[in-house]
Amino acid sequence: MTTRLADLKRKVQRELEWIDFPAKTWVRPHEFRGRTIHDAVVIGAGMAGLAVSASLKRYGIANHVVLDMAPARQEGPWVTYARMETLRSPKILPGPCLNIPVLTFRSWFEHCHGEDAWAGLGLIPRGMWMDYLIWFRDVLDLPVENNVKVLDVDPVASGVIRLTIERDGQRQEIFTRKAILATGRDGSSSQYLPPVIADLPGHLRAHAADPIDFSALAGRRVAVIGAGASAMDNAATALENGAARVDLLIRRSDLPRINKYLGLGYPGSVNGFAGLSDAWKIRFLDYVMSAQTPPPRPSVLRVSRHPNAFFHLDCGLLDAREEGDAVALKTTRGTMTCDFLIAATGFDVSLARRPELHRIAPGIRLWKDRLDAMAGQIHCNEINGELASSPDLGPNFEFQPKTGMERQGLDDIHCFSFAASLSLGKVSGDIPAISDGADKLVRGIAAQFFQTDAAWHFANLEQFTTPEIFGDEWCDTALPTG
Repeated sequence: MTTRLADLKRKVQRELEWIDFPAKTWVRPHEFRGRTIHDAVVIGAGMAGLAVSASLKRYGIANHVVLDMAPARQEGPWVTYARMETLRSPKILPGPCLNIPVLTFRSWFEHCHGEDAWAGLGLIPRGMWMDYLIWFRDVLDLPVENNVKVLDVDPVASGVIRLTIERDGQRQEIFTRKAILATGRDGSSSQYLPPVIADLPGHLRAHAADPIDFSALAGRRVAVIGAGASAMDNAATALENGAARVDLLIRRSDLPRINKYLGLGYPGSVNGFAGLSDAWKIRFLDYVMSAQTPPPRPSVLRVSRHPNAFFHLDCGLLDAREEGDAVALKTTRGTMTCDFLIAATGFDVSLARRPELHRIAPGIRLWKDRLDAMAGQIHCNEINGELASSPDLGPNFEFQPKTGMERQGLDDIHCFSFAASLSLGKVSGDIPAISDGADKLVRGIAAQFFQTDAAWHFANLEQFTTPEIFGDEWCDTALPTG
């Protein structure tokens, strides 16, 4: 395999040369307090952050860095709290490849395992997807720094953002013109725990995105709240680790059957959603989210194949109390007891709960602010709460200020995550259109950099003196007479 990957690396390098990747650096260097600052800092080195970094490199914005708090090769959810066996996305989707064929998952897979193996591959195993992302990062030599936690994001001057970071146990400050939040669900939200669960002691409950020692659940009774993909994956993992029984408490009377998001996965939606009217944006996404996303069929079967797995529909949780070493649960269908409770209850979009955004979150305009200002024009009393709490972003994924709370530099902070969906479409949070979203973001940033320093670029143009002809290619002659 080492030889095959070496061959692929040479192929990548050659084909990128064909399209002049990366472009030459063209951005004017900027200084603050006597030192050159970054043009961009990408926060998060998961799939979205890597796609953004690759796009920055492609367009000649080389003076950037990608920061991630996780150790190398553990970025994102894939080998941490994600517990599905395979991705739900079809294997043919382009992912973060920037729409360059040699950078696709398929290109990597076939070089690792051979062309014949591709036909036999169904869905992509989760760990294999992480292996691909690691290769993508390495083959493009992306500037990722691991074990770096961003503590504070603070616009301190026109075009300058101060990031307070923690590296090797030490606090430091770095400065950048642009900060790009590519931190996934975590970066714009927090884990949602129903109040009746939140008060339980930590040894009796966990959120589905928490680190969980599933081996410790062997022989124990586990209850899982929820019916989405993460509920199924956590239930299955508990069963596979020897749980005595797993009860899924499902508030709905039935599971959704159709993933409406798949009905928006075409170029018209990817490229046109951002230009829709507010009313149409809300209508599309509120409809999709109200329909709810079903868990993947393989994930459900992974649970139901166990005889000690039990699905309880129309079973909302009313109360949860510590009772000795167990949890007493009261539901709409009666009472039961479990030894450990897993809440697969998703995330609550709330920028204000992100500690690194505490300075700026109060002034960021949300969609509910936008709708309040348009009272009477759009009737959205029943709009999904997650959508209403989403940031109202500008065309380049930038934050915008609330009316009367204008703050310099807020528009130099870009939110490249699922929270951008209502503003710009589903182009920054999932595999299908992540390359399109990264391209849109970086093209916008490149345009801003050029426009901001137009005078500097014009001066460079005046100093551009590379000749294409030298004057010895012709001679001046007299006109013919007569």
